[in-house]
Amino acid sequence: MAALVLARAGARVRLVDLAAFPRPKLCGDTINPGALSVLDRLGVGEPVRAQARTITGMRVTGPGGVAVAVDYPHGLCGAAIERCDLDRLLLDTSIAAGVDFTPGVRALAPLIDEDGRVTGARSRTAAAESDIRARIVIGAEGRHSRLGRALGLTRFAPSPKRWAFGSYVTGVDGLTSRGEMHVRENGYIGIAPLGNHVANVCVVRPVERCRTSMLDAIGDDQELRERFVHARLISPVVSLGPLACDASAAGCPGLLLAGDAAGFVDPMTGDGLRFALRGGELAAEAALAELATGRPAHMRLRTSLRREFGSKWRLNRALRSLVASPRGIRLAAAVAARWDAPFRRLIDMAGDVNVAREFTD
Repeated sequence: MAALVLARAGARVRLVDLAAFPRPKLCGDTINPGALSVLDRLGVGEPVRAQARTITGMRVTGPGGVAVAVDYPHGLCGAAIERCDLDRLLLDTSIAAGVDFTPGVRALAPLIDEDGRVTGARSRTAAAESDIRARIVIGAEGRHSRLGRALGLTRFAPSPKRWAFGSYVTGVDGLTSRGEMHVRENGYIGIAPLGNHVANVCVVRPVERCRTSMLDAIGDDQELRERFVHARLISPVVSLGPLACDASAAGCPGLLLAGDAAGFVDPMTGDGLRFALRGGELAAEAALAELATGRPAHMRLRTSLRREFGSKWRLNRALRSLVASPRGIRLAAAVAARWDAPFRRLIDMAGDVNVAREFTD
């Protein structure tokens, strides 16, 4: 996303990635209405919709059979699309905009001049190591960002430490046009319908509860096990963790962070892709400002990220703490059983409905 915005603004962009695309990646595969509005603004919303299944809302359940099912208001919708297809589409769009892309490149460490400014990255391919020089580097390497860690900008959050396990599954009963989030006392389970009777299923649990298989974890769930009687894995189970990552800054002179490298808050609200898409766009805007003025833009990016995501970060951290508290989960379930209005509002907030409405209006 950052490369696409920069290239369209006339910058000369080299994009490198360790992966060769398309490639599988653990993800909830759901684009909420707010994230879809970012793609619409950049002219790639319709190609995404053409490959995606429409998501009309969310169904959230808690312990004891409590359930709230809500469609997004004002006719807004999200989308469910396999991450490998989304990444490939965005990459192709960036290349068409003039981005020079090289796969199979691992970033090893930042290159730093005598003034402490990042001037590129030491990299390695299957053939050799080399230095890549650039006026500005955008580190979008995910939670394990080597550039961010080398400069002391990022670290894994001390708690809670949860891992995600995900796979594509066929034969799940009761799929609808809504995404699903099933919150439990020991974590949560996300289900995204992808069409052709296939669902993306992700189980997120504390590290000490990760000994059972993904389907065993669902089989232990009294409210979901009946829906998975005929379920069958059609892809290997992929794991990822620990999930939460903190960033003390959005970069430093010559370096800007984007995506999970700029902070990952275990988004159980399903809005991780909006953080990635809009965060990449903001990093590109900061880079363009730095190119125009010569002044470091990492503080500008930090301010932009806080303005854009501050309320969602606070919401996600609160929900993360709630899920870590069995007593809190039971209390929330008891409230939802009698009064579902706050949870309907929560689904709207999780879907970034206000952001999508601002774009459509």
